[in-house]
Amino acid sequence: MAGVSKQKQKLLVMEQLFRQRTDENHVLTGNDLIRLLGEMGIKAERKTIYDDIATLCDAGLNIRTTKSGHSNAYYMGERTFNDEELMTLSDCVCSSRYLTIKRSSELVKKLQTLTSEYKAPMLKRQIHIEGRTKSPNDGTYKIVDTVTEAISSDKQIEMTVAPSGMDRKKAGEKRLVSPYQIVFESEHYYILCCDDNGVVERIRAERILDAEVTKEKRVSLSDSEEIRLRKMRNRLGAEGSTEQIRLRFDEAILDDIFDRFGDKTAVRQENSAYTADVTVQLTAEFWGWLFGFGEKARIVSPSYVKEIAGERLERMANLYK
Repeated sequence: MAGVSKQKQKLLVMEQLFRQRTDENHVLTGNDLIRLLGEMGIKAERKTIYDDIATLCDAGLNIRTTKSGHSNAYYMGERTFNDEELMTLSDCVCSSRYLTIKRSSELVKKLQTLTSEYKAPMLKRQIHIEGRTKSPNDGTYKIVDTVTEAISSDKQIEMTVAPSGMDRKKAGEKRLVSPYQIVFESEHYYILCCDDNGVVERIRAERILDAEVTKEKRVSLSDSEEIRLRKMRNRLGAEGSTEQIRLRFDEAILDDIFDRFGDKTAVRQENSAYTADVTVQLTAEFWGWLFGFGEKARIVSPSYVKEIAGERLERMANLYK
């Protein structure tokens, strides 16, 4: 019976062999497949192997035919993700702040199963991002899933919030809150919520040690609480809003403009300077990027965003008087 059971697995095993052991540079002939299946205790004959390959193709696998010497050889062609897409996903996972080193490694291993064993090692690249720290909380993404579930089911959550700085020597605080929105900003997740006393808060997900959806329905927000919640969507309140602005800049930083806003950014030349209309979020990270160019870049409109920039620079200048 064991032999019969293995025989029924033949198509599944062949699919696995094509996914893991073949690509455009590594192929398997009919004889190779018969040998590999035999090593697993699965009988196969030349006359049935070709029918099995045709069946896999009919099921949706992109198995392509080429030549290895005088014999036909086969390999997995188009996959769910191509090499460039897998590299991009792997780089994002490795450089993510909210994923721990352990979790990043686990996710990369899963991505490696989506390509051949010959290309899989290339996904395990060591991506260094200057000044980047990894999250100490291994369960951040699970916390986000739990909060998402609570929001979609209109339920409160009971959670334990660690003190600022993630000081594990201090006991976390048990909280019962109504979550309303999840914000992803500067590579961190934030939970916007309100407690039974009407206190609206913005809590960084990495500070939440555990969370559980309760049976209690979320409390309804008053008009004033709704306004406070909207303001908290951005870390810097009014300054954290998303705005359409016009930048004027020197030719020397043209590449920096394209790097930040994309190669399709419409840039116009005006005498010796350039201008571009772009959409930005007025966060500390944006101001740091803009002010880093000194006199080579400035905001020319709208006027109220110019005023915000001037006020920021004035406050900074006062620190050094």
